[in-house]
Amino acid sequence: MEGQENQQKSAMNVMNGLKSKHDGMGQAARKQFRRTSKKEISVEEFSREILLGSRFHLAKAITLLESTVSEDKRTGQLLLQELLPHTGKSIRIGITGVPGAGKSTFIEAFGIYLCNKGFKVGVLAIDPSSSLSGGSILGDKTRMEELVRYENAFIRPSPTAGTLGGVHKKTRETMLLCEAAGYDVILIETVGVGQSETIVRGMVDFFMLMVLTGAGDELQGMKKGIMELADLLVVHKADGDNTKMSKKTAAEYEQILHFLQPATPGWTTKAMPVSSVENKGIHEVWEKICSFKEKLIDSGVFIERRQFQTKDWFHTMITDRLMDNFYGLPETKTQVKFLEKEILQGDITVSQAVENLFPVDSQT
Repeated sequence: MEGQENQQKSAMNVMNGLKSKHDGMGQAARKQFRRTSKKEISVEEFSREILLGSRFHLAKAITLLESTVSEDKRTGQLLLQELLPHTGKSIRIGITGVPGAGKSTFIEAFGIYLCNKGFKVGVLAIDPSSSLSGGSILGDKTRMEELVRYENAFIRPSPTAGTLGGVHKKTRETMLLCEAAGYDVILIETVGVGQSETIVRGMVDFFMLMVLTGAGDELQGMKKGIMELADLLVVHKADGDNTKMSKKTAAEYEQILHFLQPATPGWTTKAMPVSSVENKGIHEVWEKICSFKEKLIDSGVFIERRQFQTKDWFHTMITDRLMDNFYGLPETKTQVKFLEKEILQGDITVSQAVENLFPVDSQT
């Protein structure tokens, strides 16, 4: 007993610790991060809500169509198939023009005018894609602050995602979903990158080209290809000191259009000055579109154009599927990378590389 007391007095003595798991406190349970299972989407529920005009479900459905995930794409296509009988009742309007022409400003003013008249307006604004993330760069919702407040307006900015033609590859399908949701007027704003965006002509009923005053001869020549496809030419920003010049420019374009073949059989393309800031010419633009639709329905051209749009969509989808199937094969990816390296090294020409990918024996 005495020895034990002496040992406790010694500096070398080590006392027995507390019998516990961690510093007198119970050991905390280790956190485990579990991947939450994705909620299965009911096609019937989404279809019902979209037909009732739910903007939330419409936006989610468009996201499914634009997704690169196979499961999402399949669900989106099933939903589109369910809603297809409720489509085709809108007027589809394509709006294009060089950057800076004020397309978004016009669409907001035009959309507000239509909303106030009781129409439901869907805006599919195609923005340039970021080369890093692939996302939309500009975001038209931030540039249409007034229109977005209207309950009978729906604005959907989508990136081009590398698609030529200034429109997203799913723009056609998105347009059909908007029609099923009851939108009377669908406005498609393209990127505005030049003549390559004329592909939008194949998916709309009415094609509008926006130009500015003071364009030089070289710029007019650049627009000539698009001018031949336009159903209406709008000389925008016709306000303030620019009013007089805009009227003169519209008259000059009228003379040019007189020598061009009409974009639509039975319809004469006109040029008119418009100011979105002062709301001048907005009503006249809508009157032109209504007159266009009425005249083309009576002549049967409207139905023919819709049929052409469907056939064009069908062939475009075939091309997309073939490309997806081709690049989806692992062996193809490996071969393409190998041939790219040989091309850059100068060991093979581009034509020879393509021939190696598609040998004659496989085509017979």
